[in-house]
Amino acid sequence: MMTADLHVHTHFSDGTDTPEELFAAAQAAGLTTLGLTDHDTSKGWEPVAAAVPGGMRVLPGAEFSTKHPAADGSLVSVHLLGYLFDPASPAIVAEWQRMKDDRRLRGERIVEKLIAADYTIDLARVREIAGPSNIGRPHIARALVEAGVISTVGEAFSGLLDDDGDFYVALRSTTLLEGITMISEAGGVPVVAHPRARAAAEVLTAEVLEELADRGLQGIEVRHPDHDDAARAELGGIATDLRLLQTGSSDYHGGNKTLVIGQERTSDDVVDAIIERGAVAPFVG
Repeated sequence: MMTADLHVHTHFSDGTDTPEELFAAAQAAGLTTLGLTDHDTSKGWEPVAAAVPGGMRVLPGAEFSTKHPAADGSLVSVHLLGYLFDPASPAIVAEWQRMKDDRRLRGERIVEKLIAADYTIDLARVREIAGPSNIGRPHIARALVEAGVISTVGEAFSGLLDDDGDFYVALRSTTLLEGITMISEAGGVPVVAHPRARAAAEVLTAEVLEELADRGLQGIEVRHPDHDDAARAELGGIATDLRLLQTGSSDYHGGNKTLVIGQERTSDDVVDAIIERGAVAPFVG
């Protein structure tokens, strides 16, 4: 059985759904288990736990923003999923606070640069769109769409908000090994997210994944909308060889992306293995 989607986002990071909207979408898709993985925050854990409907369960977690060095020494963005860790872990609390402060300043700086270049965008409106989360590029993109500067959020990321564009502002990220260590020491289960998507594919070779497994990595997100059949076959073979858990997830963001909740799933026996290894219990309706 595959009734779990272990990579979904809410409006507590860069998704658009409230907890109630998230569960309505999950139930309509026939899911019974979700992995709550908002970016670098556990802010949504309590409200999500309070909203779990009967017959559903949630594995509380987060998607950690990390970087890993490429062969030329440059740092490449790699996302790391952590499930069922202690959110009060001092190392995680301190790192997330640092990142929150950095992101707030970064988001404001991007908006200021856009305004200075005469783009029609308002910082107060971006803050409204961000709501309870830190200002991120998806929020800025939505403000640009709303103002008529561009047509879609995707257009923003391939243009004005591209990593190599004039308005990009860099952040100091957690290293991938630091992320794995923080999650592991907090009793959680670290799983690398979409390792064949975008630039991460360049650095997450079979050899690197083997090294990461030796350092505490417990799983690979094999099935993801950005992975073609060849990538899934390759990653499945690597996971089998390294005895890593294999997950599947939609990376659902509500209205911020065209991804459909439940379009990729995780087998129930893998969910049970994650629960057995984690330090905290799932939220149950």
